[in-house]
Order: sequence, then C-alpha cells, then structure tokens
Amino acid sequence: MTDPHHYEVIVLGAGVSGIYQIKRLIDLDISAVVLEADDDLGGTWYRNRYPGARFDSESYTYGYSFSREVLDEWHWQERFSAQPENLRYLNFVADKFNLREHMRFDARVKEMVWDEPDRQWRLKLAGGDTYTARFVVTGIGVLSAPTPPRYPGMDEFQGESFHTYWWPKEPVPLAGRRVGVIGTGATGIQVIAEIADKVGELTVFQRRPNWSTPLNNSPISSAEMAEIRERYDEIFANCALSPNGFEHVPDRRGFHNLSADERRAFWDELYASPGFAILAGNFPEIFLDEAANKEISDYIADRIRQRVDNPETAEKLIPRDHGFGTQRLPLESHYFEAYNRDNVHLVDITEAPIEQITSTGIQTADTHYDLDVIVYATGFDAITGAFDRMKIQGTGGDALRDKWRDGPSTYLGILSHGFPNLLMVAGPQSVSGSTNFPRAIEGGVDWVTNLLVHARTGQISRIEARPEAEQAWGEEVVEAHERLLARRSRGWFTGYNSNVAGHDTGKVRYQAYFGGGPKYAATLAAAAAGGYAELDMS
Repeated sequence: MTDPHHYEVIVLGAGVSGIYQIKRLIDLDISAVVLEADDDLGGTWYRNRYPGARFDSESYTYGYSFSREVLDEWHWQERFSAQPENLRYLNFVADKFNLREHMRFDARVKEMVWDEPDRQWRLKLAGGDTYTARFVVTGIGVLSAPTPPRYPGMDEFQGESFHTYWWPKEPVPLAGRRVGVIGTGATGIQVIAEIADKVGELTVFQRRPNWSTPLNNSPISSAEMAEIRERYDEIFANCALSPNGFEHVPDRRGFHNLSADERRAFWDELYASPGFAILAGNFPEIFLDEAANKEISDYIADRIRQRVDNPETAEKLIPRDHGFGTQRLPLESHYFEAYNRDNVHLVDITEAPIEQITSTGIQTADTHYDLDVIVYATGFDAITGAFDRMKIQGTGGDALRDKWRDGPSTYLGILSHGFPNLLMVAGPQSVSGSTNFPRAIEGGVDWVTNLLVHARTGQISRIEARPEAEQAWGEEVVEAHERLLARRSRGWFTGYNSNVAGHDTGKVRYQAYFGGGPKYAATLAAAAAGGYAELDMS
C-alpha cells in the first residue's frame, strides 16, 4: 500500500462523471486517483471544440446539484450553454474543491488485467506506467470513441481534415474557404448551422437525414439567474420525476382524447418552446403508437418544408427510415435555413456515394468536389466503444470486448459478471445514455460510492454481479426497449454505426435502458436497500 501507484480506487476519466466521483471519494478519505487520457479535464466539453458545440439540456439542469455553494456562485450565461462556458464551469468546480491534485493527465489506459489472487486490477498506461487498485470506477463517457469514416484516400488530402471530436485547439480559418462536412447527425447539424455564413462555400455530404427541432436558445439575465437559484430544489426535484431527467414532463391527457387541430396547436407551442419540450413534453403515445408517431412525424416534416425554400432540398432533409423521436433527437439553431444560402450545397450520398477522398477534395460517383477543409461529423462508437478500445481482461483471462461482441451484458449498467470490482458510472444499459446526463450520473456515482463504503465497512475485497442478476437486468433492458418504436431505428442508442465493423449489420445492441429515470433510480435504491443481494461479495 506504500507504492505511489497503488490506490484503493482508480477512476478512469476526468469528465462530468469522474469529477463528481473523485469528489465523493476524497470527501470519504478513500485513497483514489483519476487517470485521464487527455492533457486536461473536461471530457466531452474539453475535446469537442467544434463551432456550435453546446448543451441541448437546459444549462441549469445540466450542472451539478451536490454543492449549494456552486449553485449560488455560478451564473449560466445562456439557457443552452456553449462549449467554452461548459469547460470553464467544470474547471470552476474542480478548482473550487482542489480536485486537480487527485488527477493524472496524459494517462491513457491501454490494458486492465484482473489479478484474482491479489484481488486487484493491474492497469498499464500508454506511457508505460503501471497502476494497481482494489476497485476501478469508469467514467469514460458514452460518446468518447470517435469514428471517422472508412473512405479510401483519407490520408492523401492536402488540406485540413479532422473528425469533429479532434477539432484543433487553435482557431481554424474558415472565411473564404471551401469546406465539406460529412454527416448530418447531432454534431453535423450544430457545425453546419454555425459555419454556413462564415465560409466561402459549404458542401454538406448527407448520409442519412435526421429529424431536428429548434433549440430556441436565449441569454439568461442576472434577474432570471437569481430566480433559478431560488428554484434549484424544485428544478432538481422536477428532473428526478421526469422520465428524461428534464423539467419537461409528458402530457398525459391522451393523444386520442384531443382532436387533430388541438394536437397541432399543442405542437405549435412545443415547437416554439426551448430544448426538448417537443420530445419530452409530448404525448407518450408518439413513442409507442404508429399512428401517433406518423402524425407527429408529418407535423415536423411540414415544419421543415416551411423553413427550406427549395422543395427538392426540403424533401432530402426529411427522414424516411425512422419516425420522429425514435432516434436521438438533435436540436438546432437555424440549421434548415442554412440551406437557403447560395453558398450551401446539399449532396445526397445515397444517390451518389463517396468513392474516395482525393488530394484536393471528395470524389463521389458523379462529381469531384474541390475542398480546402474536410470535417468528418461521422459520430461515435457509442456507449461501448470506449471500453472496447482498452484491453480489459477479467477472470479466467476473458476479454470484456469479447463478452460484449454482440452487445453489452451488465447488472444495472454498473457491473458485469466475470469482471469483479469494475464499477461503471454511465455504463452500458444504464439510464445515462437515454436521459439528461448529469442528472443520471449523480445517482450512479452516489450508488457506486455507497457500495464502496459498504465494502470498506464490511472488509469486502471482491464484488461481482451474479450471472442470474445480470441476465434478469438484460431482459428488463430488452423489454423496455421493445415497447418503443425505437426498436426499428438504426441510431446509436441501438449500437448501429456504419463506420464500426460488426456494428453495421442492423442487429440491435441493447446498449441503453429506456425504462425512464425514476424507475431506474428506484431500482438502484431497492438494490441497495436489499443489501446488494444480487452481488457476490467476499
């Protein structure tokens, strides 16, 4: 225990999850350290510097709730805060509680091997250092494994090119330049809307259109921030009662109890409201009933047609392969209006696929596009990707990536049988990927921390999920997912990614829990109240 590289707990990742997790551990005087692969803290909000990156959760529902001082001192400037402010906020929290001294940067974990005789994990870093710990807690994020496309010639392009996750720290000059963006998911939509009026020419290469609705952002005045501070207890209580972790709550009047005109008038209100109101404040039936989903999808499609001048372009921007709300919904600010600009061009690569990247641009099946900058907004190997990029070896030498080859298998999204003392915050099959992230991770961190305290008090050195408990949770995850129309979609919730070998088959990977935040929180509470009976502890 005198080895400076041995800790009772090692936390992986200094993002939103890891910052709160290390705070809880040091408050309990538990020997712990955070290993962060990047050269500074912030996770998602450190790495994603692309133009337009911002919250789509209301800022004041995204921040931590654990410290009254932080709530009283921090003034959110916008209803949906942009990346620079988000990073400042995380640094503010870390510095306020002196958390940096418990973090090691440029500490990318390449390999984790479970040592059964010593009941500890052995971690090997990319730089050669070795760490050991009784417990490892992961806070490595659900969208932290970027996936560039697999086009021939990508290394030959002579201009600037990068995945949005790797947007350079230094400003990228855009004025007067010919920019190509590949991808129109959540990231692509933010980038395109932000840079359309700043570049010379913008060519958007669309693989699959996505439904998107207005963010409706606005500044937060000092007076409004004061009101928010007075309401924080109410705000967080409302979020805890909401299936999605927002203040928006489902409308329970009954879709079929209202006339079509009444529903449309209601949707007009939601469409003009901030954030996920149109999704989380809508009728539950739109996620379950095909007729209800078709009607809301037709409504959103009409809204797109109203905003895009060219009818042919508008139709290309309307999804045909999934209904509204059945995949992760991107929010936008003037995205559709970008296509009304003379310098913005939409290329449907389902009609003319990209054949290769050349030294001077992009060659499709019918045209070569000369470009100065190529932006790959091609998404992430979501939820399990960051785990797969490490070699995690459990009991008997089994690899976690092999166990999860066809989809993750966990108990409560926190533990996985065969990998003792590995605790996952925002892990696969938790609620974190399907709700307002910080509201979910605070509950996850608290549950993990209480389990560690239980282990310490009871002199428990080994914790493992029982296989039957893991199987039962997996069945509940599947059941919650199969109730929804999302079961037919090909979004990252279900693990579909055409840029990841094995994840492009259309086979569903049950990666997130869709039973809602309140039910998940109740399940965690019941597991703890029952003395963690579903875990083998010794």
